[in-house]
Amino acid sequence: MLRDEVEKRGFAILSEVFTKHDIEGLDEKLASTPLPRSRAGMRHALRHPAILEVARGGRLLAIAKEVLGCDPLPFKATLFDKSPASNWLVVWHQDTALPLRERHDIAEWGPWSVKDGIIYAHAPARALSRVVALRIHLDDSILENGPLRVLPGTHTKGVLSDDATRALSDQVTAVDCVVPQGGILVMRPLIVHASSKSRSEMSRRVLHIEYATSAKFAEGLELAIT
Repeated sequence: MLRDEVEKRGFAILSEVFTKHDIEGLDEKLASTPLPRSRAGMRHALRHPAILEVARGGRLLAIAKEVLGCDPLPFKATLFDKSPASNWLVVWHQDTALPLRERHDIAEWGPWSVKDGIIYAHAPARALSRVVALRIHLDDSILENGPLRVLPGTHTKGVLSDDATRALSDQVTAVDCVVPQGGILVMRPLIVHASSKSRSEMSRRVLHIEYATSAKFAEGLELAIT
């Protein structure tokens, strides 16, 4: 089962969730009503009605529900666009920052920051266990165009220091997450992951959508919808 695989390995790959026609339709909507974006993509992408529609669609909600075990809330989306014109690498890390409506200085939450007007805090492992990310591949992800690489099972080790993260990268065999267009990479935020620069002329666009069990967390903290 999907939930068992994600709980054990921290990730799973689902092929052919969306058709080529689905992706072309989304591309048309993104082009017809563009939002501000950088060369690398679009942050806080749930502001775009087409992306919000996809995030709330039955296919993604069913996947997120199977992993989280309850009705999921899409709360954050990011469009990544890696190409020859915008190419980068990402070192081994975990995704620990959550967007929040208000700041409350609470033990284990922080450091705090503000990105494009949205408040963020690095969250403890117990909060991040309530989150799953679904990465929709708008293009084929191949070995040559800088796919995401993960260290299986590392999501169970809590929030790690930089030194601990680097040590795990030497101890655990990395997996390249090669995903066809229309496929989805399901991942827990605490799995250690990275990506290399692309060595291809092919673009690698990924729509990364995060879901939570609810908007409300401990001590009055509430997710911002971004």
